[in-house]
Amino acid sequence: MVLGALMSDFPLFRDRIDAGEQLAQAISFALTQPPLSTINAQPIVYALPRGGIPVGLPVAQLLQCPLSILVAKKISHPKNPELAIGAVSADGNVLWAEETPFYVPYSRLGKSALADATAKAQEQLAQLTPACPKVDAEGAIAIIVDDGIATGMTIAVAAQALKAQNPAAILLCAPLAPRGLISWLEQWGSVIVLETPQSFMSVSRFYAEFPQVETEEAFAYLLQHREGVRSDE
Repeated sequence: MVLGALMSDFPLFRDRIDAGEQLAQAISFALTQPPLSTINAQPIVYALPRGGIPVGLPVAQLLQCPLSILVAKKISHPKNPELAIGAVSADGNVLWAEETPFYVPYSRLGKSALADATAKAQEQLAQLTPACPKVDAEGAIAIIVDDGIATGMTIAVAAQALKAQNPAAILLCAPLAPRGLISWLEQWGSVIVLETPQSFMSVSRFYAEFPQVETEEAFAYLLQHREGVRSDE
């Protein structure tokens, strides 16, 4: 589901919370439409840290469902840290760039880079897990949320890892993504994206405020939601 296709360069979202509130409305609506409306299952929001957590928070609040995390990291080329040659999840699922629509040939020098990215993903998972509820995706509607999709590799490898838990459905959700990625991403589940700017360049350019989300802040968002759920019980 793609809700818009803007060509303008002005910011589309005030900040991640604003983007999350808009995305929450779109996801909530999608859950009332076939085929998702035919699935009698609990939704669970899995945010990709750290930037996806403040986006996922309003989604989990609106749906009144658990908010957890799903850690995936890009694998950088050893000679060019800005070049993503793949992505890996904390449990070791790997997706290489040549499997994506925007692949540009490179010399894959991946073993040490893969080990480094995997270690970083596992470290981040360990840091944030104490603030997450213990939830199993089996039989649930698993909603993966990030603050934007650029190459698609991290959210795709996250969906790949989540699929092993046998959810009833997987949703890959973000405020924005390149239009050319949508059909490719649909092999992992339903895709919900608010905007597909024609000139993409980077996720940050479409936010008025896009500061780095520190681990402490991400932890606080997760605790905020967990405490809110407890107070409603």
